[in-house]
Amino acid sequence: MSKKKKLIPSESVVETVTENEDALFRFAKKTDAVESEKIIAPRYSYWKSVFRVFFRKKINIVMIVLMILVALIAFIMPIFWEYDPMENVTNSQTFSLSPKAAMEYFGGFSFKYLLGTGSMGNSILYGIVSSSRTSLSLAFICAAINMTIGIIIGAVWGYSKKVDAIMLVIYQIIANIPGILLVSVLVYIVGSGFWSLVFALTITGWLGIAYFFRNQVMVIRDREYSLASRCLGTPITRMVSKNILPFLTSVIVTLLASELPAYISSEVFLSYLGIGLSAQVPSLGRMIQQGQPAFLNYPWAFWPPVFVAALITIILYVLGQNLADASDPRTHML
Repeated sequence: MSKKKKLIPSESVVETVTENEDALFRFAKKTDAVESEKIIAPRYSYWKSVFRVFFRKKINIVMIVLMILVALIAFIMPIFWEYDPMENVTNSQTFSLSPKAAMEYFGGFSFKYLLGTGSMGNSILYGIVSSSRTSLSLAFICAAINMTIGIIIGAVWGYSKKVDAIMLVIYQIIANIPGILLVSVLVYIVGSGFWSLVFALTITGWLGIAYFFRNQVMVIRDREYSLASRCLGTPITRMVSKNILPFLTSVIVTLLASELPAYISSEVFLSYLGIGLSAQVPSLGRMIQQGQPAFLNYPWAFWPPVFVAALITIILYVLGQNLADASDPRTHML
Protein backbone atom coordinates (compact mmCIF):
# COMPACT_ATOMS: atom_id res chain seq x y z
CA MET A 1 0.00 0.00 0.00
CA SER A 2 1.22 3.41 -0.93
CA LYS A 3 1.45 5.97 1.78
CA LYS A 4 -0.54 9.19 1.36
CA LYS A 5 1.61 12.23 1.14
CA LYS A 6 0.78 15.22 3.23
CA LEU A 7 0.34 18.35 1.16
CA ILE A 8 2.12 21.17 2.89
CA PRO A 9 1.36 24.57 1.38
CA SER A 10 4.37 26.49 0.34
CA GLU A 11 5.24 29.81 1.89
CA SER A 12 4.43 31.66 -1.34
CA VAL A 13 0.86 30.30 -1.37
CA VAL A 14 0.31 31.30 2.27
CA GLU A 15 1.62 34.77 1.57
CA THR A 16 -0.71 35.14 -1.45
CA VAL A 17 -3.76 34.11 0.58
CA THR A 18 -2.82 36.53 3.33
CA GLU A 19 -2.36 39.42 0.92
CA ASN A 20 -5.72 38.78 -0.85
CA GLU A 21 -7.59 38.32 2.38
CA ASP A 22 -10.88 40.28 2.44
CA ALA A 23 -11.00 43.22 4.83
CA LEU A 24 -14.26 41.87 6.33
CA PHE A 25 -12.61 38.56 7.25
CA ARG A 26 -10.17 38.11 10.08
CA PHE A 27 -9.22 35.40 12.53
CA ALA A 28 -10.70 35.77 16.00
CA LYS A 29 -8.59 35.05 19.03
CA LYS A 30 -9.20 31.61 20.46
CA THR A 31 -9.55 33.00 23.93
CA ASP A 32 -12.26 35.54 22.95
CA ALA A 33 -15.56 33.61 22.67
CA VAL A 34 -17.64 36.76 22.09
CA GLU A 35 -15.58 37.91 19.13
CA SER A 36 -15.76 34.49 17.52
CA GLU A 37 -19.59 34.65 17.49
CA LYS A 38 -19.87 38.06 15.80
CA ILE A 39 -20.99 38.20 12.17
CA ILE A 40 -19.77 41.09 10.09
CA ALA A 41 -22.26 42.11 7.41
CA PRO A 42 -23.10 45.34 5.60
CA ARG A 43 -25.75 47.44 7.31
CA TYR A 44 -29.15 47.44 5.64
CA SER A 45 -31.97 49.94 6.04
CA TYR A 46 -35.32 48.99 4.52
CA TRP A 47 -36.64 52.56 4.14
CA LYS A 48 -33.30 53.81 2.85
CA SER A 49 -33.48 51.17 0.16
CA VAL A 50 -37.12 52.07 -0.56
CA PHE A 51 -36.37 55.75 -1.09
CA ARG A 52 -33.29 54.94 -3.16
CA VAL A 53 -35.48 52.94 -5.54
CA PHE A 54 -38.22 55.59 -5.39
CA PHE A 55 -36.00 58.55 -6.27
CA ARG A 56 -34.32 56.61 -9.04
CA LYS A 57 -37.29 57.55 -11.24
CA LYS A 58 -37.07 61.17 -12.37
CA ILE A 59 -40.85 61.40 -12.75
CA ASN A 60 -41.21 61.04 -8.98
CA ILE A 61 -39.02 64.08 -8.37
CA VAL A 62 -41.09 66.09 -10.84
CA MET A 63 -44.34 64.98 -9.19
CA ILE A 64 -43.03 65.81 -5.70
CA VAL A 65 -42.06 69.30 -6.82
CA LEU A 66 -45.51 69.80 -8.36
CA MET A 67 -47.22 68.47 -5.22
CA ILE A 68 -45.21 70.75 -2.94
CA LEU A 69 -46.00 73.69 -5.21
CA VAL A 70 -49.73 72.89 -5.23
CA ALA A 71 -49.77 72.39 -1.45
CA LEU A 72 -47.93 75.66 -0.77
CA ILE A 73 -50.29 77.59 -3.03
CA ALA A 74 -53.38 75.87 -1.60
CA PHE A 75 -52.52 76.34 2.09
CA ILE A 76 -50.48 79.57 2.15
CA MET A 77 -52.00 81.76 -0.55
CA PRO A 78 -55.53 81.87 1.02
CA ILE A 79 -53.95 83.58 4.03
CA PHE A 80 -53.16 86.54 1.79
CA TRP A 81 -55.87 86.04 -0.85
CA GLU A 82 -59.21 86.13 0.93
CA TYR A 83 -61.83 84.51 -1.28
CA ASP A 84 -65.42 85.71 -1.17
CA PRO A 85 -67.66 84.05 -3.79
CA MET A 86 -70.36 86.69 -3.18
CA GLU A 87 -68.02 89.68 -3.44
CA ASN A 88 -69.50 91.02 -6.69
CA VAL A 89 -72.87 89.28 -6.68
CA THR A 90 -74.76 92.60 -6.71
CA ASN A 91 -72.88 93.85 -9.79
CA SER A 92 -74.13 91.98 -12.86
CA GLN A 93 -71.48 93.62 -15.06
CA THR A 94 -68.81 91.45 -13.40
CA PHE A 95 -70.52 88.14 -14.21
CA SER A 96 -68.65 85.68 -16.46
CA LEU A 97 -65.94 88.07 -17.62
CA SER A 98 -62.98 86.74 -19.59
CA PRO A 99 -59.50 87.39 -18.14
CA LYS A 100 -58.93 90.32 -20.51
CA ALA A 101 -62.37 91.83 -19.89
CA ALA A 102 -62.06 91.38 -16.11
CA MET A 103 -58.70 93.18 -15.99
CA GLU A 104 -60.04 96.01 -18.11
CA TYR A 105 -63.09 96.37 -15.92
CA PHE A 106 -61.17 96.29 -12.61
CA GLY A 107 -58.47 98.70 -13.77
CA GLY A 108 -55.48 96.80 -15.09
CA PHE A 109 -53.48 93.63 -14.54
CA SER A 110 -54.29 91.69 -11.39
CA PHE A 111 -53.53 88.12 -10.29
CA LYS A 112 -56.99 88.00 -8.79
CA TYR A 113 -58.64 88.08 -12.21
CA LEU A 114 -55.93 86.19 -14.09
CA LEU A 115 -58.50 83.50 -15.00
CA GLY A 116 -61.50 85.78 -15.30
CA THR A 117 -64.70 85.75 -13.22
CA GLY A 118 -67.42 83.21 -12.62
CA SER A 119 -71.17 83.32 -12.99
CA MET A 120 -71.50 85.46 -9.83
CA GLY A 121 -68.52 87.75 -10.45
CA ASN A 122 -66.25 85.66 -8.24
CA SER A 123 -62.53 85.34 -8.95
CA ILE A 124 -61.83 82.00 -10.66
CA LEU A 125 -58.17 81.94 -9.53
CA TYR A 126 -58.91 82.70 -5.88
CA GLY A 127 -61.74 80.17 -5.95
CA ILE A 128 -59.48 77.42 -7.32
CA VAL A 129 -56.80 78.10 -4.69
CA SER A 130 -59.29 77.97 -1.81
CA SER A 131 -61.07 74.95 -3.29
CA SER A 132 -57.77 73.06 -3.65
CA ARG A 133 -57.12 73.54 0.06
CA THR A 134 -60.56 72.12 0.82
CA SER A 135 -60.03 69.07 -1.42
CA LEU A 136 -56.53 68.29 -0.09
CA SER A 137 -57.61 68.72 3.55
CA LEU A 138 -60.62 66.48 3.03
CA ALA A 139 -58.56 63.79 1.28
CA PHE A 140 -55.81 63.62 3.93
CA ILE A 141 -58.20 63.70 6.90
CA CYS A 142 -60.47 61.00 5.47
CA ALA A 143 -57.50 58.85 4.43
CA ALA A 144 -55.90 59.13 7.89
CA ILE A 145 -59.12 58.14 9.68
CA ASN A 146 -60.17 55.32 7.36
CA MET A 147 -56.69 53.84 6.95
CA THR A 148 -55.97 53.83 10.68
CA ILE A 149 -59.29 52.24 11.67
CA GLY A 150 -59.31 49.91 8.67
CA ILE A 151 -55.80 48.57 9.22
CA ILE A 152 -56.29 47.93 12.95
CA ILE A 153 -59.71 46.30 12.64
CA GLY A 154 -58.72 44.44 9.47
CA ALA A 155 -55.66 42.94 11.14
CA VAL A 156 -57.67 41.68 14.12
CA TRP A 157 -60.51 40.64 11.82
CA GLY A 158 -58.24 38.45 9.71
CA TYR A 159 -56.47 36.88 12.69
CA SER A 160 -59.38 36.11 15.01
CA LYS A 161 -61.98 33.63 13.75
CA LYS A 162 -64.55 34.85 16.30
CA VAL A 163 -64.23 38.44 15.10
CA ASP A 164 -64.34 37.19 11.52
CA ALA A 165 -67.76 35.60 11.99
CA ILE A 166 -69.26 38.84 13.36
CA MET A 167 -67.58 41.27 10.98
CA LEU A 168 -68.53 39.27 7.88
CA VAL A 169 -72.23 39.74 8.70
CA ILE A 170 -71.76 43.48 9.22
CA TYR A 171 -69.77 43.79 6.01
CA GLN A 172 -72.32 41.89 3.92
CA ILE A 173 -75.12 44.16 5.15
CA ILE A 174 -73.34 47.48 4.59
CA ALA A 175 -71.56 46.44 1.37
CA ASN A 176 -74.89 45.85 -0.36
CA ILE A 177 -75.88 49.51 0.13
CA PRO A 178 -74.59 51.77 -2.69
CA GLY A 179 -71.87 54.04 -1.30
CA ILE A 180 -73.15 57.19 -2.99
CA LEU A 181 -76.62 56.58 -1.57
CA LEU A 182 -75.30 56.03 1.94
CA VAL A 183 -73.15 59.18 1.84
CA SER A 184 -76.06 61.23 0.45
CA VAL A 185 -78.43 60.09 3.21
CA LEU A 186 -75.85 60.81 5.91
CA VAL A 187 -75.19 64.30 4.51
CA TYR A 188 -78.92 65.05 4.47
CA ILE A 189 -79.30 63.79 8.06
CA VAL A 190 -76.22 65.49 9.55
CA GLY A 191 -76.28 68.55 7.31
CA SER A 192 -73.95 69.89 4.64
CA GLY A 193 -70.52 71.15 5.55
CA PHE A 194 -66.87 70.13 5.63
CA TRP A 195 -66.96 68.01 8.78
CA SER A 196 -70.34 66.58 7.85
CA LEU A 197 -68.85 65.27 4.61
CA VAL A 198 -65.83 63.92 6.51
CA PHE A 199 -68.22 62.08 8.82
CA ALA A 200 -70.22 60.67 5.89
CA LEU A 201 -67.10 59.44 4.10
CA THR A 202 -65.53 57.84 7.19
CA ILE A 203 -68.45 56.38 9.14
CA THR A 204 -68.36 53.27 6.93
CA GLY A 205 -65.45 54.06 4.60
CA TRP A 206 -63.03 52.08 6.74
CA LEU A 207 -65.02 48.86 6.31
CA GLY A 208 -63.85 48.16 2.76
CA ILE A 209 -60.24 48.76 3.82
CA ALA A 210 -60.65 46.44 6.81
CA TYR A 211 -62.08 43.69 4.59
CA PHE A 212 -59.17 44.05 2.18
CA PHE A 213 -56.67 43.72 5.04
CA ARG A 214 -58.59 40.81 6.47
CA ASN A 215 -57.89 38.86 3.28
CA GLN A 216 -54.21 39.83 3.32
CA VAL A 217 -53.77 38.88 6.98
CA MET A 218 -55.38 35.48 6.44
CA VAL A 219 -52.63 34.66 3.96
CA ILE A 220 -49.85 35.50 6.44
CA ARG A 221 -51.30 34.28 9.74
CA ASP A 222 -50.73 30.55 8.99
CA ARG A 223 -47.08 30.84 7.99
CA GLU A 224 -44.46 28.94 9.98
CA TYR A 225 -43.17 31.86 12.05
CA SER A 226 -46.71 32.87 13.00
CA LEU A 227 -47.56 29.31 14.05
CA ALA A 228 -44.36 29.18 16.11
CA SER A 229 -45.25 32.44 17.87
CA ARG A 230 -48.74 31.14 18.56
CA CYS A 231 -47.33 27.96 20.11
CA LEU A 232 -45.13 30.10 22.37
CA GLY A 233 -48.23 31.95 23.64
CA THR A 234 -47.56 35.31 21.98
CA PRO A 235 -50.54 37.71 22.46
CA ILE A 236 -52.68 38.52 19.42
CA THR A 237 -51.80 42.22 19.52
CA ARG A 238 -48.08 41.45 19.41
CA MET A 239 -48.60 38.85 16.69
CA VAL A 240 -50.40 41.40 14.56
CA SER A 241 -47.97 44.28 15.18
CA LYS A 242 -44.73 42.28 14.88
CA ASN A 243 -45.44 39.30 12.63
CA ILE A 244 -48.15 40.50 10.23
CA LEU A 245 -48.27 44.27 9.66
CA PRO A 246 -44.54 44.69 8.83
CA PHE A 247 -45.01 42.32 5.88
CA LEU A 248 -47.93 44.40 4.56
CA THR A 249 -46.05 47.70 4.21
CA SER A 250 -46.20 47.70 0.42
CA VAL A 251 -49.89 46.73 0.55
CA ILE A 252 -50.64 49.65 2.89
CA VAL A 253 -48.84 52.11 0.62
CA THR A 254 -50.61 50.71 -2.44
CA LEU A 255 -54.01 51.11 -0.82
CA LEU A 256 -53.18 54.62 0.38
CA ALA A 257 -52.18 55.50 -3.19
CA SER A 258 -55.69 54.72 -4.38
CA GLU A 259 -57.53 56.17 -1.39
CA LEU A 260 -56.18 59.74 -1.56
CA PRO A 261 -57.24 60.44 -5.17
CA ALA A 262 -60.54 58.64 -4.55
CA TYR A 263 -61.56 61.07 -1.80
CA ILE A 264 -60.78 64.07 -3.99
CA SER A 265 -62.84 62.52 -6.78
CA SER A 266 -65.69 61.81 -4.36
CA GLU A 267 -65.68 65.40 -3.09
CA VAL A 268 -65.71 66.79 -6.63
CA PHE A 269 -68.47 64.42 -7.72
CA LEU A 270 -70.69 64.98 -4.67
CA SER A 271 -70.25 68.74 -4.80
CA TYR A 272 -70.99 68.64 -8.51
CA LEU A 273 -74.29 66.91 -7.70
CA GLY A 274 -74.98 69.52 -5.02
CA ILE A 275 -75.03 67.09 -2.07
CA GLY A 276 -71.48 67.52 -0.80
CA LEU A 277 -70.15 70.67 0.79
CA SER A 278 -72.25 73.68 1.61
CA ALA A 279 -72.27 76.79 -0.59
CA GLN A 280 -70.13 78.65 1.98
CA VAL A 281 -67.26 76.16 1.59
CA PRO A 282 -65.21 76.64 -1.62
CA SER A 283 -65.11 73.44 -3.64
CA LEU A 284 -63.71 72.39 -7.00
CA GLY A 285 -66.82 70.32 -7.61
CA ARG A 286 -69.12 73.28 -6.99
CA MET A 287 -67.03 75.51 -9.28
CA ILE A 288 -67.28 72.86 -12.02
CA GLN A 289 -71.03 72.63 -11.41
CA GLN A 290 -71.44 76.39 -11.73
CA GLY A 291 -69.32 76.59 -14.89
CA GLN A 292 -70.76 73.52 -16.61
CA PRO A 293 -74.01 75.03 -18.01
CA ALA A 294 -72.10 77.58 -20.11
CA PHE A 295 -68.70 75.98 -20.58
CA LEU A 296 -68.87 76.51 -24.35
CA ASN A 297 -69.48 80.26 -23.97
CA TYR A 298 -67.36 80.82 -20.85
CA PRO A 299 -64.65 78.09 -20.90
CA TRP A 300 -62.45 79.97 -18.39
CA ALA A 301 -65.03 79.23 -15.66
CA PHE A 302 -65.17 75.48 -16.35
CA TRP A 303 -61.83 74.12 -17.54
CA PRO A 304 -59.41 75.59 -14.94
CA PRO A 305 -61.08 73.84 -11.94
CA VAL A 306 -61.37 70.64 -14.01
CA PHE A 307 -57.66 70.83 -14.84
CA VAL A 308 -56.62 71.44 -11.22
CA ALA A 309 -58.81 68.61 -9.89
CA ALA A 310 -57.34 66.25 -12.50
CA LEU A 311 -53.79 67.45 -11.78
CA ILE A 312 -54.03 66.85 -8.04
CA THR A 313 -55.57 63.41 -8.58
CA ILE A 314 -52.89 62.36 -11.09
CA ILE A 315 -50.02 63.60 -8.91
CA LEU A 316 -51.25 61.72 -5.84
CA TYR A 317 -51.93 58.58 -7.86
CA VAL A 318 -48.53 58.50 -9.59
CA LEU A 319 -46.62 59.20 -6.37
CA GLY A 320 -48.60 56.60 -4.47
CA GLN A 321 -48.20 53.88 -7.08
CA ASN A 322 -44.47 54.46 -7.49
CA LEU A 323 -43.95 54.50 -3.72
CA ALA A 324 -45.92 51.27 -3.47
CA ASP A 325 -43.67 49.68 -6.12
CA ALA A 326 -40.55 50.91 -4.32
CA SER A 327 -41.74 49.56 -0.96
CA ASP A 328 -42.31 46.10 -2.41
CA PRO A 329 -39.38 43.95 -1.14
CA ARG A 330 -39.15 42.29 -4.56
CA THR A 331 -38.04 45.55 -6.17
CA HIS A 332 -34.80 45.93 -4.19
CA MET A 333 -32.19 43.63 -2.81
CA LEU A 334 -32.12 42.84 0.88
